[in-house]
Amino acid sequence: MSFLDEVPWNGDGLIAVVAQDAESDRVLTVAWMNREALAQTVETRQAVYWSRSRNKLWRKGEESGNVQKVVEVRLDCDADAVLLKVQQAGGIACHTGRESCFFRKLENGKWVTMDPVLKDPRLIYKK
Repeated sequence: MSFLDEVPWNGDGLIAVVAQDAESDRVLTVAWMNREALAQTVETRQAVYWSRSRNKLWRKGEESGNVQKVVEVRLDCDADAVLLKVQQAGGIACHTGRESCFFRKLENGKWVTMDPVLKDPRLIYKK
C-alpha cells in the first residue's frame, strides 16, 4: 500500500496542508493538496499544492521564485491534515509580499496588521 492510500482525501479529493518554517516554526501558509500534489511534493522535495481557484496544480514559487524546499512531511493524528516543514526561499511565503500569510492579529475585536511587506507584490508577480 502506498502512503498516498493512507490519506483520507475529502469529497473533493483534497487534504489541508500547513506549511511551517523548519527553523523558526512559524506557520507560513495553509493550502490544499490532491494526490498528485502530495506525490510530486514528496518526489521533488518542493511544495506543490492544488489551487482551488485555478483548478490546477500550483508549484509554490513558480511565478515568484519563493519556492518551499520540503525538509519534512507529517500527517496529523486524525490523518486530516498534512504538515510540511519547509525552507522558504526569499523569506516570503505570502502573495502579499510578507513572510507569512498569518500577518493579522485580533486585538480588541479588530484585525491589526502585524507584519511588514518585505517586497511589493507588483515586483514579485510581473504579469
